[in-house]
Amino acid sequence: MASLIENLISVLEQENSEYEILLELSRKKTPVIIKGDIERLQEITDEEQNVIDRISHLEKKREEHIHDIADVINKDVELLKLENLVRMLEKSPKEQKRLSEVHDKLRVTLSQMRNVNAQNKELLEEALGMVEFDLNLLQAMKRAPETANYNKGAYSAGSVIGSNSGSFDARQ
Repeated sequence: MASLIENLISVLEQENSEYEILLELSRKKTPVIIKGDIERLQEITDEEQNVIDRISHLEKKREEHIHDIADVINKDVELLKLENLVRMLEKSPKEQKRLSEVHDKLRVTLSQMRNVNAQNKELLEEALGMVEFDLNLLQAMKRAPETANYNKGAYSAGSVIGSNSGSFDARQ
């Protein structure tokens, strides 16, 4: 049982390290989003994807260790949470302390990740709002009012003020 707990603690420590890398990348994204540097944002996103792939692999290993522990202690794996496992380790204070510490670190790291990601989400939404505003402004400029000229059949024969056919005229 002790080796199973050690394996779980090891995987959780590795997971926390990867989440800390992901947190740092998320923090790097904030000024990049503010600057609107799309190329750098793409680079950071690619780096994040690599970290996420490593985290997914560690998640699978963690789940395997949890299943093994659940089998050994004859508990339902769905009910076996880290908090419960920490409580069960009362007779092994060393492992209990290490598991509790890594659990707390993970909780803090993930909380920080949520905060930074929420901030980046707001910045991205604001940036998208500005892009949408600019597009609407450009479209509105192209839709200038027409002159009020009518032909004999009472159809509008007016032309759009300040607009040509939308093509570039090199003679101007």
